[in-house]
Amino acid sequence: MLIKTKLPLSIQVIIGVCVGTLLGVLFGSEPYLWGWLKNETLGQLGMLVIRLLKTLATPLIFVAILDAMIHTEIKFRHGRRLLAICGVNLVVAMVIGLTIMNVFTPGESWSNHIEELSSQLHSEVAKTSLKTTPEGMTLNPLKNIAGYIPENLIDPFIKNNVISVILLALLSGGAIRYLKQHSYVGDNTGIHLLEKLITACYHVLLQMLSWVILAIPIAISGVVAQVVGKSGLSVFVLLSIFLVTLLAGLLIHCFIYYPLMASLVGRMPVKRYLGQGADAIVMAFSTNSSLVTVPVTLRCLTEKMGVSTRSARLSALIGTNLNNDGIILYEAMTALFLAQAIGFNLDISQQLLIVAAAVMVGVGISGIPEAGLIALPLVLSTIGLSEQLIVAIIPLIATIDWIIARVRSVVNVMSDMLVAILLDRFEEKEVVND
Repeated sequence: MLIKTKLPLSIQVIIGVCVGTLLGVLFGSEPYLWGWLKNETLGQLGMLVIRLLKTLATPLIFVAILDAMIHTEIKFRHGRRLLAICGVNLVVAMVIGLTIMNVFTPGESWSNHIEELSSQLHSEVAKTSLKTTPEGMTLNPLKNIAGYIPENLIDPFIKNNVISVILLALLSGGAIRYLKQHSYVGDNTGIHLLEKLITACYHVLLQMLSWVILAIPIAISGVVAQVVGKSGLSVFVLLSIFLVTLLAGLLIHCFIYYPLMASLVGRMPVKRYLGQGADAIVMAFSTNSSLVTVPVTLRCLTEKMGVSTRSARLSALIGTNLNNDGIILYEAMTALFLAQAIGFNLDISQQLLIVAAAVMVGVGISGIPEAGLIALPLVLSTIGLSEQLIVAIIPLIATIDWIIARVRSVVNVMSDMLVAILLDRFEEKEVVND
């Protein structure tokens, strides 16, 4: 079980930011506490926590996908319809995100500051991290595909190649399901033991993750102290640009696109969609978890909106692993924002590669606490950022991630509700046609 604390993580992060800001303003780069502590030391310790977060993310995604594939049952006809709706929602989310990033290029506002910020957090980052072109990016689709086929089963985990890890997870999960359904050599006892082992590993990794998450506010406090101590309070002006950019994409998707789809395709008035679903929306924002909100989402769909139980459960219980527009939009827009900040000129094919990575990570890490923040380092690695720069940037983004995370949860819950409404609408049409 995950460790529970009295204060929500968002409040802990706010306190950590305030403490770090105070230490940075008061002591700057000078030693204090009788000369044995400096803000720079706190920042270095904080980055070790973020590095550990990235270390756990890759195996966690692998095991989470295996666990989901083993325990999820869904009929082909309903699954095909679910995938189609989720796919349309995803395409629209990516169009919104890519349009904002390419038309307004907000990341360029960091172009004269990213090296300064990163060099303050790690003395070697400025020398080794900023490259003119991203590694591994090519216009040749065959080379792109070949780059994700590992030479052995260990390389993807060593190199944190998230796409390769997910491909291995899908292949392994499919093989386990096949053997389970076809009674492996007349006796699937071994498969059942393997299932239990995978589930146990998943919960062990979640427990490890819960301990690391407890240290995130302390890590952020140290990083903020170091940055504010060297660059002053101007760092928060830069972060506000990032915050406004991400919120714009998320809010447009959930409060313009979703209501329009519910009204035009699902034949549910916008007032009813937002009004009768308000409990789930508020719950998602308050708890910062679409998974915790599932019972409320089901009640809103079945008791208030009149959606059938089957459609509601299919979307909120099974489809919730796919309805992660919030996380996917966040990952892709953040990666493109930082690519612009560093000066990577990515064409549309390279941007779509980032989108593909965000999609895979978003599906694979569904339901995991702080999923967006945990998966972000893996997506950032697809644009060629070095590990040093990723470790330096994540704590800065984490200072405002608690705001974005709550909106991400709202997007995911509203996506669950929309998919259920559309599934129900198509079911009605099918009955009428029959």
